[in-house]
Amino acid sequence: MDFHIIWMGVSVGRSDPKWSMGSPAPLVHGIIFSAPSGIFNCLFPCSCRAAAYAFMEFWTFPNPLQDHPAYSTVKQYFVNADDTVPEKVVVQKDSLRGVHFRRAGPRQRVYFEPEDVKACIVTCGGLCPGLNTVIRELVCGLSHMYNVNDIFAIQNGYKGFYSSNYLPMTPKSVNDIHKRGGTVLGSSRGGHDTNKIVDNIQDRGINQVYIIGGDGTQKGAYEIFKEIRRRGLKVAVAGIPKTIDNDIAVIDKSFGFDTAVEEAQRAIDAAHVEASSAENGIGLVKLMGRYSGFIAMYATLASRDVDCCLIPESPFYLEGKGGLFEYIERRLKENNHMVIVVAEGAGQDLIAKSIPVADQLDASGNKLLLDVGLWLTHKIKDYCKSKKMEMTIKYIDPTYMIRAIPSNASDNVYCTLLAHSAIHGAMAGYSFTVGMVNGRHAYIPFHRVTSTRNKVKITDRMWARLLSSTNQPSFLSEEDINEAREADRLANRPPVPAGTGEHTKKHSTSLLANGEK
Repeated sequence: MDFHIIWMGVSVGRSDPKWSMGSPAPLVHGIIFSAPSGIFNCLFPCSCRAAAYAFMEFWTFPNPLQDHPAYSTVKQYFVNADDTVPEKVVVQKDSLRGVHFRRAGPRQRVYFEPEDVKACIVTCGGLCPGLNTVIRELVCGLSHMYNVNDIFAIQNGYKGFYSSNYLPMTPKSVNDIHKRGGTVLGSSRGGHDTNKIVDNIQDRGINQVYIIGGDGTQKGAYEIFKEIRRRGLKVAVAGIPKTIDNDIAVIDKSFGFDTAVEEAQRAIDAAHVEASSAENGIGLVKLMGRYSGFIAMYATLASRDVDCCLIPESPFYLEGKGGLFEYIERRLKENNHMVIVVAEGAGQDLIAKSIPVADQLDASGNKLLLDVGLWLTHKIKDYCKSKKMEMTIKYIDPTYMIRAIPSNASDNVYCTLLAHSAIHGAMAGYSFTVGMVNGRHAYIPFHRVTSTRNKVKITDRMWARLLSSTNQPSFLSEEDINEAREADRLANRPPVPAGTGEHTKKHSTSLLANGEK
C-alpha cells in the first residue's frame, strides 16, 4: 500500500525525496491512500502531526531492535521523535532559544526494511586515528543490530565509486581492523564527480551511503545528497566527520583528536629531554593544525613542560619588544632550556614575507603549507648567532606518525557511538552529518558543518589558561584583540529566522535544524 500527502496543494508520495530523506512532517492538508488497483480512500483533512504519527505504519517498518535480546533490558531505548539537542547550552535569561538539532538514536519505526538495505562505506582525505574503528562498527552495527547483509566497501576515496569494484564486507572481514592505523578501505583526496558517483549509486541499487571524511569530504557528501534528492532516489547519506585538527564546526570534537593529543605528548616529552640535557637547549615540536591549533593547545596544556605555544589563530612576531626572540632569550637565561610547540599553520604570513613563493593547492583545494618548524629553527639559530649566544636546538616533526596510529580507548568508544548513531539515522531515512553537540549525539545538516570552521578562540578562557601555564606573552596588539573580539561577537550573534525582519530578534524563537530535507 502507498499513500500521497497533500502538502500546500501539492501531492507528495512515499517515494518523494521530501519523505525519503526523513524530513519532519510539513503542513499536511490531507492524505490519499492508494494501492496498485488505484486510489480507494478519498482525501480528508488532518493535522501535520496527526498525519505523521497516525499513518506512519503505512510507510515505515517496526525497528528490529525492539526484538533484539541485547536491548531487552533497556528501559527506554528508542529516541522520541521530538527530542532535540541545543547548539548552545549557556545563554542569558532574555536570549533566543536558538538552533536545535535532531537528537541521534534509534527510532521506533524505520524507513528501510533490513533485507532491502544495500549500504556502502567510503573514507576520504587524510588519515586519522579511529578510521578503522568507525568502519568496523558500521559493518558490525548494520549486521548485528539491523540484520543487514549487503554492505560494500568503496576503495580509495570518492573516485572508488566509479573506478574500482565494490568489495563486500562482513563482521568477520573487519573483526580486528580497529587494532591497526590508517584505513583498510584506502583513501585519497579529490576525485569527486557528483554525477558519476550518483550514477553508480543508482546503477548498483545502493540506498545507504556512509561517508567518512573532513570538511571537504562533507561538502562532497552534501553535493551527493542534493543530486540524489534532485533525482528523487530513496537513498540516505550519512556523513561521519573526520579531522585530526578538530576543526569541524558545531560538533564538540572529532574522533581521533584525543589520540592525537596523547601521542603528541611523546614528542613533547622527547623535546623536553633533549632541551634540558643541553646548555641553552631548545626543543621545537611541530604538530598538525593547518587552520586550527587545537592539538597544539591541548597538548601544551596537558604537558606542562611547554614554554611557548604558537597557533594559526594567534599572530606572533619575531623581533622587537615583546617578540618571540626576546622571550626566548629571557627564558634561556632564567631556565637554561625551553620547549616550543608550533602548529603547522602558524606563522605562514611571516614565512611568505621572507620566502616569496607562489601559492599551491593540494588535490582537496587546501593551500600547501611551508614548513614553519624548519623556518623557525633557522631563524632562532641566526638570532642566537647574532647575539653570540651558545645554543642547541632540536627540531621534532611527528605529524605523520601521530595520524597513522590506532585510536586509543577513549576514541574507540567515541567511534563506536558515532557509527551506531549514523546507522540509526540512516535506517530512519535521514541524511545528515552526525556528531556530538554539548555531550549529546545529534543529526546536523551538512551545510552547517561545512559553512564555517572550528577555531581556537583567543578571547576564550581556554587560551588564557594556556598563556597562564606557559607564561608566554600573547604577542597580540590591541588591534589584534579588538578584531578577535569582533569576530567572536559576530560568530555568536543569534540567528534570524528566514523571511523575517530584524524585529524578530526581540521575540523568543526556536530553529529546528534537522537531518537534511
